[in-house]
Order: sequence, then C-alpha cells, then structure tokens
Amino acid sequence: MQLQVARIGKPHGIRGEVTVQVLTDAPGDRFVPGTQFVVEPATTGTLTVLSARWNKDILLLAFEEIETRNEAETLRGAKLFVETEELDDDDDDEGWYEHELEGLEVRVGDAVVGKVSGLRTLPVQDLLVVTAADGTEVLIPFVEQIVPEVNVGEGYVLVTPPPGLFEVNAEDEAKTGDTPASAPASTNAAGSATAPASSAAAGSDDAGDVA
Repeated sequence: MQLQVARIGKPHGIRGEVTVQVLTDAPGDRFVPGTQFVVEPATTGTLTVLSARWNKDILLLAFEEIETRNEAETLRGAKLFVETEELDDDDDDEGWYEHELEGLEVRVGDAVVGKVSGLRTLPVQDLLVVTAADGTEVLIPFVEQIVPEVNVGEGYVLVTPPPGLFEVNAEDEAKTGDTPASAPASTNAAGSATAPASSAAAGSDDAGDVA
C-alpha cells in the first residue's frame, strides 16, 4: 500500500524547484536527498529528491529528474507517495490521508448525505470537504465530536453535524456568487477544538500552491 506524503504546487524560480503541500508530520525524514517517490499521475514516473529547503513556512523541493521551470510546471498538482514498508510502525496510527478519505460515503445515522471530496488543513482544525447530494460543497470540522467514525474498509464516515451545519454551508455557497471578488469569504466553524491525531493533514490543489 502507498501513502501520500505531499502534493506538488507551483514552480519556484527557474531551476526546477517546486512548492509542496506537506501531508506528513515528519517532513525532515520524508524529504531527504535521495528519497524516491511514486508519483500520481504515473506518467510522471518516479521523482528523486535532489534538495529540500524551507522558505519561511513553505517547503521547496528540487528533483534530480527536473531541471527547468517548464518541467516543474508539468508537476503541478501531482501527488507524492511512499510505500508503507518505508514507514515506521507508529506512522500507521497517525490517521488518514486525503486519498484514503476521498470518495467515502458521508452518513448521518443511516442516511447517506454526500461523499468526501477532499480534506483541508487549517491552523485550528482540519475540514472534511463533502459534496452533498444536491451538489453543494459542505465543510465539516474533522473533530471527533462531529466525525466520530471513519471506516475506510467499509467506505464511509459517520458524522453527527450540529443543527443547521449543512444548511449554513449551502447558504454560504449560494451567497458566494453574489459577493464581489474583493469581499472576504465567509467562514464556517463548529468549534475550536484541535483536530484529533487521527486526521492527517491534507488539502486542496490551491493550498498546494502556498504550502
């Protein structure tokens, strides 16, 4: 089995470096020079870390196979994976990766209300991105009180949303179309509890550009 440890964002500079969204708690161990990653899409082939450095809070990677900015641009959005055999036993208990959660049914009791379409990482807590049955996007705080069960094997997550959570998300999305681009986006939150250790960090493609 393979586990995702990063998503590539935009190129940095002219020598083939890229920004990456880190999806592991141990970047110092995962991105050392010489490390090889399995890449999705597979057409990219494997990538070997040439160098890794931090620019403030952004990790920049260079790969032996990539030498120019144009080549780096072709990697935008690619996902980096490692084989589970390369991970310490303790890492198996770190939680879930975005690719494991995507596509899972979202259930409220016995009712299926949507599917997980992503995972966003925020300083306070992670958010499950759920595509509801009517196509709207709903953000659900990935905390134990609201997401008490994640069953990857059977393909679902169980949520116990506070009253109005789905409705509030839907209303906010509807308002977005009427809001000028310069207006701040509304933020939905259902508590300030820190995300449980069981929710591994991951995020959207846009986040990869700034992570």
